[in-house]
Amino acid sequence: MTPVRRAAATLAATALLAGTLSACGEKASEKASEQKAEEGFSAAADLSTCQDEAGPADAPYGDAFPQDWPFPAKTVVFNAEDRGADGTIVTAISSTPFKQILAFMNHDVVGEGFGIEKGETEEHDAEAEWEGNGFRGRWAIRESAQCPSETVIQVLSTDE
Repeated sequence: MTPVRRAAATLAATALLAGTLSACGEKASEKASEQKAEEGFSAAADLSTCQDEAGPADAPYGDAFPQDWPFPAKTVVFNAEDRGADGTIVTAISSTPFKQILAFMNHDVVGEGFGIEKGETEEHDAEAEWEGNGFRGRWAIRESAQCPSETVIQVLSTDE
C-alpha cells in the first residue's frame, strides 16, 4: 500500500473509530458532523504535496473562511475548496516542525480570537474544534508522510 493510501485508510479508520467510541451523551448530529469534517479533510487536497512543489492558492479563500486566520511562518496555502453550506477547507504545507506548529495553533491562533472548544493531540498529528470572530470549524495538523520535516495544516471553516 502506498503511503498516500495508507494515510487515507488511517484517516478513514480513525473517523469511524471516533464515531464508535464517542461519549454516550454526545448528540448523533454532532458525531455525524465530526465524521463529515474528518472525511472532508481527507478528500480536500493532495496531502503528498511538499512545500517546494506547492503554489500559493488565490486569496481570499472565500466568504466562509476568516481573512485574518493566522498561518505560521514558512507556510504555503496551496488549496482552498469552497464546499458551500459545509464551509471552506484550506490546506497548507509548512517547513516549520510539527511541535512548533502545534504550539502556534494553541497559542497564536487562539490569541487572534479563534478559541479551541475541544481537541486531541497524538505524537504525529493533532486536531481541534474552534470558534471565534464570527466563524467556527476544525483544524488538523500532521507530520507529512512524504515530505520529511514538513507539516500539513488543514482548516475547515464556516461562518456562524
